[in-house]
Amino acid sequence: MSSAEQKMQFIFRLRQQGILDDRVLKAMEAVDRGLFITGTFAERAYDDMPLPIPCGQTISQPSVVARMTQALNVGPRDTVLEVGTGSGYQAAVLSHLARRVYTVDRHRRLVEEATRRFQALDLSNVTAMTSDGSRGLPAVAPFDRILVTAAAEDPPGTLLAQLREGGTMVVPVGQSHSVQRLIKAVRGPQGVEYEELGDVRFVPLVEGLGHDEI
Repeated sequence: MSSAEQKMQFIFRLRQQGILDDRVLKAMEAVDRGLFITGTFAERAYDDMPLPIPCGQTISQPSVVARMTQALNVGPRDTVLEVGTGSGYQAAVLSHLARRVYTVDRHRRLVEEATRRFQALDLSNVTAMTSDGSRGLPAVAPFDRILVTAAAEDPPGTLLAQLREGGTMVVPVGQSHSVQRLIKAVRGPQGVEYEELGDVRFVPLVEGLGHDEI
């Protein structure tokens, strides 16, 4: 199967799973997931499944990336914070939708590798930093949108405090790998309103900086 045929099937599967936002579909189509996966798993880049990346982390399955991106409802003037850079794939998708993307990860190795990918793709509106994601980026806040790609026990108050009024945060919430719910939090004038978006499975949100594996 040619690359073009793979991509057509890829987008068709996303539509089948309820991803109907044209801007999100175009962003997913514009970013080649294969560029964010190395080694023996690269040939499975267009499969709808999570795949391992260094430092014990994973690259999320495309349908989950698309679902979280669609729920975030990013506008072209928005500034977005992503907590959990990983391979950089999700941030690259967001870069096609937002004015500015800040992405942080506790593993320096992942940030360095993702930064090289962003540079190779000329994604000049993405800034990646090694940082404790549970603390957010208070120096840059407030954000219009916050996307967390690791599961917290509860919607993190530190991150919600960095969300602009009218802003949206999407975060997996759950105390175990087996039971997690994707939560959409919208900060309004009277407080934060929450909406459940279905089951997911993510690595846990961990405080502090990582000790990178070689």
